[in-house]
Amino acid sequence: MADADATAWRPSHNPWVIAVVVALAAFMEILDTSIANVALPHIAGSLGVTNDESTWVLTSYLVSNAIVLPVSGWIAGAVGRKRFFMTCVVLFTISSLLCGIAPSLGLLILFRILQGSGGGGLQPMAQAIMADIFPPAQRGLAFALYGITAIFGPTIGPTLGGWITDNYTWRWIFYINLPVGIVTFLLITRLVEDPPYLVARRQEAVSFDYVGVALLVLGVGALQVMLDKGQEVDWFASDFIATLAVVAVVCLVALAIWEWIRKAPIIDVRLFRNANFLVVNIMMFMTGVVLFSSLVMLPQFLQTLLGYTATTAGMVLSTGGAVLLFLMPVVGQLSAKISARYLIAFGFLTIAAGMYYTIGHLDLSISSTHAQWLRVVQSVGLAFVFVPLTIAAYVGLPPEKSNSIAGILNFMRNIGSSVGTSLVTTLLARRAQVHQVTLASHVTLYDPRFRAAMRGMARRFSRGASAPGGRAQAAAAVYGAIVAQATTLAYLDAFSVLAVLAAVMFGLAFVLRKNPVGARPVSIE
Repeated sequence: MADADATAWRPSHNPWVIAVVVALAAFMEILDTSIANVALPHIAGSLGVTNDESTWVLTSYLVSNAIVLPVSGWIAGAVGRKRFFMTCVVLFTISSLLCGIAPSLGLLILFRILQGSGGGGLQPMAQAIMADIFPPAQRGLAFALYGITAIFGPTIGPTLGGWITDNYTWRWIFYINLPVGIVTFLLITRLVEDPPYLVARRQEAVSFDYVGVALLVLGVGALQVMLDKGQEVDWFASDFIATLAVVAVVCLVALAIWEWIRKAPIIDVRLFRNANFLVVNIMMFMTGVVLFSSLVMLPQFLQTLLGYTATTAGMVLSTGGAVLLFLMPVVGQLSAKISARYLIAFGFLTIAAGMYYTIGHLDLSISSTHAQWLRVVQSVGLAFVFVPLTIAAYVGLPPEKSNSIAGILNFMRNIGSSVGTSLVTTLLARRAQVHQVTLASHVTLYDPRFRAAMRGMARRFSRGASAPGGRAQAAAAVYGAIVAQATTLAYLDAFSVLAVLAAVMFGLAFVLRKNPVGARPVSIE
């Protein structure tokens, strides 16, 4: 009966208007996952703390956000999705104001925890609302709109954050949420409504799972802190990180077992009995790894090795974002004609090819235009992955599971982004050391060509200075060149890993079930 009601039900207002409103709320939250990154030095200086201490502004947000994501489906079922969505918008907006006026780091971290808690429900609820207000054959374009927010938000976040911080103060990166939050809340109040199956579920008695919540908070919290801080303290050489790893593994395994045997779980892990849903989540996790890894690496390469400013490096990323803005609706239309698994396979193959292309063209003489082109070839495949994956997640599952599906799917992507960021950060540090040792072994005074080169450099540097000073400057220049080349090789290694991961996902795409296709293209008029 619930299936029939959900299939027959249609919203009272234009579904595209609703989709734009809920996507705006999700975009506001997703933007905040990256907009504060470039402002950390300014926050540290303003509040009188170290740069390492200021990173807790990011970690605290990610931890609270990750905890709420997987349980958002249960909360929506218990209190109503519209009510939960509105509460999240209010909490996110008020905590954004509090973050902006925070007088100390401790209070800023507290308010960021509240902000992450409010934001954790916005992404999955926006996706679940879109899944309910559009029939399955018409979800492609709707999920394309959601995909734009999920991928474009992190892309422009650092650029926007850098521009705001440079021209105003870091506090305005939080204040800009206020008008968006207020307008979104008013529109949600007017437009969004719960489908019949959710209205009926609210009348059922709901028991609170204290054990599940405790295991979730401990497990996800330990995992996020471990991923964010691991490289800073040399991973498992630190007792702190080793302890967090044990806590994360024990608690998350216990959580999965507990939720599986519990009659009314807060996280519907039984959804993973559906092999298609399991494979989709693995691939969404890898999408998070690839997306955020590439978002971190290219601007970091441009800033640390080529001297780009944060704003200029962000403009390079924005080119790829502009391509996604164009491709997402196209893929949404194609989803109504081509099975999702073929689009996903093409997307991951394109991503692998883009990463492989980057390996052959990334060097220290790269121009800004060429860097923009590299970002474009890296981004094209993401459009063909995100939208079809979201569609494939709902194949074979009943409509009343849409809240839980959205919560788990977004959780997997967010955890993937954290793992990907930690992965490439560690790879860059470790591989740069390996390459530096290898390159340095060829820089020896026993090599006559090297001695000749050093003499020539020393003569040039000693003009207007002493001979010893010239030799010292020559040695410093050689060392700087070795470090730059070793670091560049480390970036190429990291892109190689991403290319291999994407290639593996290309093969896995053919395991997915075929989804119904053949609907006419959807008009958004």
